[in-house]
Amino acid sequence: MCSRREAERWILQGRISVDGKIIDSPALNVSSENKILVDGNPIPEIEPTRIWRYHKPPGRLTTRKDPEDRPTIFDGLPKEFSNLKTIGRLDMNSEGLLLLTNDGEIARCLELPTTGWTRKYRIRVHGAVDNKVFLKLKNRVRIDGYEYGPVTANLERQVGANAWVQISLQEGKNREVRRLMEHFGYTVNRLIRVSFGPFHLGKLTRGQFEEIPARVLLSNLPSNY
Repeated sequence: MCSRREAERWILQGRISVDGKIIDSPALNVSSENKILVDGNPIPEIEPTRIWRYHKPPGRLTTRKDPEDRPTIFDGLPKEFSNLKTIGRLDMNSEGLLLLTNDGEIARCLELPTTGWTRKYRIRVHGAVDNKVFLKLKNRVRIDGYEYGPVTANLERQVGANAWVQISLQEGKNREVRRLMEHFGYTVNRLIRVSFGPFHLGKLTRGQFEEIPARVLLSNLPSNY
């Protein structure tokens, strides 16, 4: 129904009752045996897990609301998608595959490096790429106190003053690819995520979305789901 922060606000606003009593703090353990009401109405039944592939266009934030009123991914999606959660993020200027789900628990699980899902990108950088950089990326790199990697990188092609590079990683820290490239003297002028775990961008065009069939989803999710 809402994010965790929204749930906390609803509790403080007196909108939530448990077993007939209005609660004023989220510090309360509950189970499926408790009768929980929101504004006097029962919580809707939990829906089966659903995941959509979405081709995020550049120029949109991966967030539901922006205090500066900049465009977000939800501005270009149907209204019924407004409560979906994103699995991972892409920064405003990046594009490519973004997974959306109605299941917050699976979203948190699939974002974790321990799940073992590899994220793959195609990036365009300015400059002539030195293959020695790729060897350095195979080890962990420390930048401004943060540790990144290991990362697998391969030169796809050099086109004049720019080069296309394929990048694979598992951790996916904030702006990791851009920071790594900048650390070695390359400016990323285009970044496209082409896959996240077993799911691929494929032929989705910018702004297009497509639900992953249930049978495909079940065969690719971690075994505990």
